[in-house]
Amino acid sequence: MSANVAEIMVDTLQKAGAKRCYGIVGDTLNHFTDALQKSDIAWVGVRHEEVGGFAAGGEAYMTQELALCAGSCGPGSLHFVNGLFDAHRNGSPVVLIASQISLGEVGSQFPQEVDQAPIFKQYSVFCETIVSPEQARRMTAHAAQAALAKRGVAVLIVPGDVMTQTPENQLDYRTHQFSYSLRPSAEALVPAVTQLNKGGNITIFAGSGCEDAREQVIALAEKLQAPIAWTSRAKDFMEYDNPYQVGMTGVYGLEGGYHAVAECDTLLMLGCNFAFTQFYPERASIIQIDHDPTQIGKRYPVDVGIVGSIRDTCEALSQVVEANDRTRWLEKCQKRYAKSLEKSANKSQDADVIHPQELTLAIDRHAADNAFFTADTGSVNVWMLRHIRSAEQRRTLSSLQHGTMANAYPQALGVQLAHPGRQVIAMCGDGGLSMLMGDLLTLVQQQIPLKIVVYNNSSLSFVELEQKVEGLLDVYTELENPDFGEVARAMGLWGQRVEQESELDAAIRQWLAHPGPALLDVVVNPMELVMPPKVEAGQVASTALYSAKAVLSGRMDEVVHLVKSNFLKR
Repeated sequence: MSANVAEIMVDTLQKAGAKRCYGIVGDTLNHFTDALQKSDIAWVGVRHEEVGGFAAGGEAYMTQELALCAGSCGPGSLHFVNGLFDAHRNGSPVVLIASQISLGEVGSQFPQEVDQAPIFKQYSVFCETIVSPEQARRMTAHAAQAALAKRGVAVLIVPGDVMTQTPENQLDYRTHQFSYSLRPSAEALVPAVTQLNKGGNITIFAGSGCEDAREQVIALAEKLQAPIAWTSRAKDFMEYDNPYQVGMTGVYGLEGGYHAVAECDTLLMLGCNFAFTQFYPERASIIQIDHDPTQIGKRYPVDVGIVGSIRDTCEALSQVVEANDRTRWLEKCQKRYAKSLEKSANKSQDADVIHPQELTLAIDRHAADNAFFTADTGSVNVWMLRHIRSAEQRRTLSSLQHGTMANAYPQALGVQLAHPGRQVIAMCGDGGLSMLMGDLLTLVQQQIPLKIVVYNNSSLSFVELEQKVEGLLDVYTELENPDFGEVARAMGLWGQRVEQESELDAAIRQWLAHPGPALLDVVVNPMELVMPPKVEAGQVASTALYSAKAVLSGRMDEVVHLVKSNFLKR
């Protein structure tokens, strides 16, 4: 019996390496899920498709292997949008099967009809519709290949009636994967070598493009005696066991990385897509190296641009640049970083107050050396990036490019399924967790041993910070939260709440030791500010204006708490 389109697609995706497919069954998707259950691809049923999109993105990001999502027509596929936009911007190879109403009804405003192509083409590497059975294997193979090669989301739109059709003939199209180098010519390196050989204060600014070039970047830093500042997406491979690293710059960073970038004479940007122009140096010569020519000079004007892989280009530069024996600049940046790191690790002097940094450092102490961490967008993400130590086998993930709420535990769900023998910790804000809380039931139903910690400050704290530095009173940010530990227990997870600093370490040990899904609800200081590496005069004035407004509005106690929490810490 000949295979139908659904069966051909599943076969092609399985051969491309897909192991799991996330979604909710029903309607135009039923023949696809029927084909799935006959294959080796596992179906992961979720309670909300957005969670499925995040989970597939988390799995694919950490494995760099293909993950799948599948949605029914109209609302089913639309629910994936936010999760898959995040996955795409994170560079996760995911294929979405977006089923559609019957082909003959398209264009008639049939119930649940949605023109999906314009929506998904905004953030995808491939988005096409299969309209005949002869296209099935070819289009599916090309979608998977695009997702893997270009590191992004590929979308296949398939009318429900086409799913059941069988092709009259088909060629054996398959997905191919490639490993290649991109080394610039000797002539292309000359302007960069000339600038680097001038000496002075040289800083390397490492981005996510350094992922497979750690050894080459550190070797070049050694030759130049250059501090390495890194973007948040380079943390996993640039921070650990690196004698030249000085941390991040930007809002999430600390003084070491900030001054290393802002005060250098030459900035060498490696695979870096850092978007915030106010943190670039004003007078330095800037050299940018990237495998993608369209990235050169995209974020900030540069003096020298080189197209090449970071691994190959750093290796080539190390062979031709002159060695620098001046260490004063490097040592200065390192001292700043060490001092700022210590300063930012706030400890409670009040048994009734748990600072979020303190909670993060406690998790870091007790977590495994090969643990995975995810964090919700906002202040929780800052605490993870600053205070969770990286290690050779530790990995972190957040929504740094898309900046969405509610990403942490859905991403971690997919990571945990892909790595069942390893510890996976989701660091959630109270607002983020409550936005997509329904899929805690998925953890219970499938016994996924994910560990969730809630930074419970009863507010949208990062939004409050934004309002305060604008000189505004914080409004509409208060959250009336339940005891999330009790909620977790009611849903079938292990759950506990911590309100006292003295209870923290014991609770974390118990939480991490639990064999199944577990949630730890920790009440943290609601007045903690995320202090950037450089505080602008305008921000000081605006925060003072907020304080004055708060006092005049009868909120003097909040101002006192704010000052004690952030400016009288020691």
